[in-house]
Amino acid sequence: MSPLSYQHIFEPAAPAEASAKAGHRVQPPPPLLLLHGTGGDEHDLLPLGRALSPGSALLSPRGNVSERGAPRFFARLGEGRFDPAEVTRRTHELADFIAAAAKEHGLDRTQLIAVGFSNGANIAATLLQLRPESLAGAVLLRAMVVLDQTAPAGSLTGKRVLLASGMEDPIVPADHPARLAALLRAGGATVTLQTSAAGHGVAAADIAAAKKFLT
Repeated sequence: MSPLSYQHIFEPAAPAEASAKAGHRVQPPPPLLLLHGTGGDEHDLLPLGRALSPGSALLSPRGNVSERGAPRFFARLGEGRFDPAEVTRRTHELADFIAAAAKEHGLDRTQLIAVGFSNGANIAATLLQLRPESLAGAVLLRAMVVLDQTAPAGSLTGKRVLLASGMEDPIVPADHPARLAALLRAGGATVTLQTSAAGHGVAAADIAAAKKFLT
């Protein structure tokens, strides 16, 4: 697969502006990797990305897997059931795309933050587990444990993760957010758990928490 074979949208960062203090510049917002949920596409999370971090560069790929016409980033065997070999292969494909797209668009991967929802959050988590150099951190909205393995020790040191779950989510098992947090913390990540009175959809509390996380 060609590294840039993912259909995607790239929006460059807004021009940097001088701060009020002479001789200083505003810290640029981090570039965001936007990863949609099942049935979404490269357009889905652009409004969310713009709202969460105005001025950030946005890289938004479309998943290459089709589930009865619904794009995804990796296949599943059933609700909450996955083939680890398939997930691993697709994770490495996406990591290769990120590396190529970063070079193509001039993105600094050491600053790149993934914002993923559902299936997109799941592959952002597996990126951290399998290809930690791909991201500086992540906002995981409604993620579950897909690969039940810890990130390599020290591989996520200095990386921050927000893991946002809903207490009324019918899809993500109740114990998965804490389990996923433990898998990422084993690699050295700093993980914040955010739980709101919501279902599987993105809630206002998630957006507020993500904005705070990104600033």
